[in-house]
Amino acid sequence: MSISPTGVLIAILPCNDLDASEAFYGRLGFVRSDAGSASSSQPDSYRMLSNGGGGFLHLTQAVEGWLVPGSNPFGLYLQTEDVDEICAAFQGELIGAGPEDKPWGMYEFALSDPDGTLVRIGWPTRRHPR
Repeated sequence: MSISPTGVLIAILPCNDLDASEAFYGRLGFVRSDAGSASSSQPDSYRMLSNGGGGFLHLTQAVEGWLVPGSNPFGLYLQTEDVDEICAAFQGELIGAGPEDKPWGMYEFALSDPDGTLVRIGWPTRRHPR
C-alpha cells in the first residue's frame, strides 16, 4: 500500500538559544507566525517561524547538553532564487566560498546558525539567472 499524503513538511530544529536562533533565521526572512498568541504564563520553549512564501521552521529549546558546539548533526536547505542577495547579506559569515555551481546541479553556499546547524542556500543551476 502506498500513502500519498498532501501537506507541508516542517523542520523542527533544536536550539540552545531561541532568541539568537530566531534573530539568525529572521535575517533569512523567517518571522514568528504565532507572535502574541501564546499565553504569557506558558514557557517560551517553542517558536513557529514562516517566510510568507511557503517556508516554515519551528524552533524548540534543546535539552541541555544535546547540542555540542562543533558537533551539531543537523542541516537545513533553503531553496530560493535570491542566492546572491542573501550571500551578500551574510558576507564574513560564510562557510567556505560564496555561491558556486555544485556537481549535484545547485548554485549554492553555506552558513552556520548560532548552534552550528549547517544552512545551505541555493537554487537549481539550470534555472539560476546569471
